[in-house]
Amino acid sequence: MAQYTAENIRNIALAGHGSAGKTSLAEALLFKAGATDRLGKVLESNTVCDFDPEEIKRQVSVSLAVAPLTWKNTKINVLDTPGLFDFAAGMYEGVRAANNVLIALSGKSGVSVGTEKAYRMAKQAKKPAMFCVTKLDLDNADFYKVLEQLKTVFGPSVCPVIVPIYESHDVVGYINLIDMKAFAYDTKGNAKEVPMPGTGHRVEGLIAAISEAVAETDEELFEKYFSGEQFTKEEIMGGIKKGVKDGSITPVVCCSSFTLAGVDMVLDMICELMPSPAEAKDEELTDMNGEPVEIVCADNEPLAAFVFKTIADPFVGKMSYVKVLSGKLSGDIIPVNTTTGEPERMGKIIFVKGKKQEDAAYIGAGDIGAVTKLGGTNTGDLLCDPARQLKASEMEFPNPCLSIAIKPKSKGDEGKIAQALQRLMEEDRTLSYENNVETKQQVVTGLGEQHLDILASKMKAKFGVEIEMENPRVPYRETIRKKVKVQGKHKKQSGGHGQYGDVWIEFEPCDSDDLVFAENVFGGSVPKNFFPAVEKGLRDCIKKGVMAGYPVVGLKATLTDGSYHPVDSSEMSFKMAASIAYKEGMPKASPCILEPIGTLNAYVPDSNTGDLMGELNKRRGRVMGMNPAEDNLQEIVAEVPMSETHDFATLIRSMTQGRGYFTLKFERYEQLPANLEAQVIEAAKALNEE
Repeated sequence: MAQYTAENIRNIALAGHGSAGKTSLAEALLFKAGATDRLGKVLESNTVCDFDPEEIKRQVSVSLAVAPLTWKNTKINVLDTPGLFDFAAGMYEGVRAANNVLIALSGKSGVSVGTEKAYRMAKQAKKPAMFCVTKLDLDNADFYKVLEQLKTVFGPSVCPVIVPIYESHDVVGYINLIDMKAFAYDTKGNAKEVPMPGTGHRVEGLIAAISEAVAETDEELFEKYFSGEQFTKEEIMGGIKKGVKDGSITPVVCCSSFTLAGVDMVLDMICELMPSPAEAKDEELTDMNGEPVEIVCADNEPLAAFVFKTIADPFVGKMSYVKVLSGKLSGDIIPVNTTTGEPERMGKIIFVKGKKQEDAAYIGAGDIGAVTKLGGTNTGDLLCDPARQLKASEMEFPNPCLSIAIKPKSKGDEGKIAQALQRLMEEDRTLSYENNVETKQQVVTGLGEQHLDILASKMKAKFGVEIEMENPRVPYRETIRKKVKVQGKHKKQSGGHGQYGDVWIEFEPCDSDDLVFAENVFGGSVPKNFFPAVEKGLRDCIKKGVMAGYPVVGLKATLTDGSYHPVDSSEMSFKMAASIAYKEGMPKASPCILEPIGTLNAYVPDSNTGDLMGELNKRRGRVMGMNPAEDNLQEIVAEVPMSETHDFATLIRSMTQGRGYFTLKFERYEQLPANLEAQVIEAAKALNEE
């Protein structure tokens, strides 16, 4: 593939709601630009960007794909991101790597939650955005209805530059409002200029809206507009380009990915309106002391390359996707990974198009490519020239929120599970893993049910490990509610030395996560050298409570009296005596089960607050308060039993259509309601039998 300078490169993240037509749009852009020789279709599982076996099977994008094309001497790196919220990692990677965000939305469905999320992410990352209304060939698709929605939701920055021409509800052509030219398309998507339609097509109103948006970008243009003068084409183009770069204008284009009508105009607008990496300056770097450093995106500068995605393959090895911020990434230098501080020897340098790879001598400034076998480099790391070491801000990802316990189908595969998960977590930063010693479960946390389902499929396909999934166990505790005093006597006579230990122990509740042991023995009835044995016996016992076998907390044990035998008493005898006292005393001390309580911070739209509060009440939650949050959401703070929150991620997503999210943090233990004790005891018994 030919090399391009930063001025002639555009890095575009394709984002939007699931099923908005992103992958089909990427396919149309690639085919129209001659980067592929056939127009693939998602339903036929032959697109460039959906090449993973899971994507082919499910016919949805599950990870970020890179596909470069060339249009009018400009290289466009298309980063096709997943629209489903379970695979949000791909969108975070794509938006971070790109300089611009192209948000696809269906001409039929209009503005969806995914549209809002993509726009919000672009704004937070300070990346220019452009809307592309697709699927205009479908029945009931209505561009102008969608345009009104865009203006209502996103405000006056929305500025149409390509609009369709309708006749009897069918699209018969497209108008470029900057050039003021109209085009009709044949069945192969080839354009032919046609006369501009009459004023019935709202053209005058749209041009006035463009002029108003352009006037806002510059004082001189504002004065010219205010005096009633018409803008030239150059002034309109320059004003829109400036407004796109500073975020005050969000252009709207449109096309049909299946008929290819309007696709060439979308490519033109990407090249003409979206800033190149040389102009963007959207990556903020600092030196090793944290002082800001401004870098120039040019080949002759010292190297700085950001790793935005990692693929871990057991056969091919590790592949790191990089965006070169300055300099050239080639095999001639050994850069330093400034996260680890270690030099990193380059593997093979390649350009990637979907699953296809093409060897490259280097990756130039502003361009995107990949490097194989970077052993110590992970997603979010920065590779720098040793003479100029810099740091990038940390990559952000959504927090995993749905946990599931996994176990191997075949015995002996436990080690394989941990190894496979480690590799997959390098690839996907929205996964987390914990080997819970207390519940004896391996717990994986992800973004949703589909996310974890695909994790299981990948573990089988890539690493040969089949797993079973079950709900994570809740780590209950046991305690007592009243004070008792009991005797524990261990006496055993056999040939030779016997065994003798006798203790009186007072058990009472206290505020402690551990056993509090005290002694209040008078007159040497129990010698001091046996006190540690009594404590050790009790510490061994509290690992299992008398009700359901859960660890005991909040227990104070005071040794008050006892007796001993000068020959038969031993440390073991007093350990046994303490154990007998424990088993005797605990059932009499009004034992109960404690359950973990978490603090929940749920962020939902105002219209969902009532439903969520009702759901929390059903789940034995206590709402502590409500506060306004950013993005027009309300924060609900509540305390909820952890046993009631396993499916909360699924619930809040379906309740809010994906707008809501939450955090959950363990707070403390509280007494389990008596009516639920039998259920917990029964489940613990069944588990012990297993």
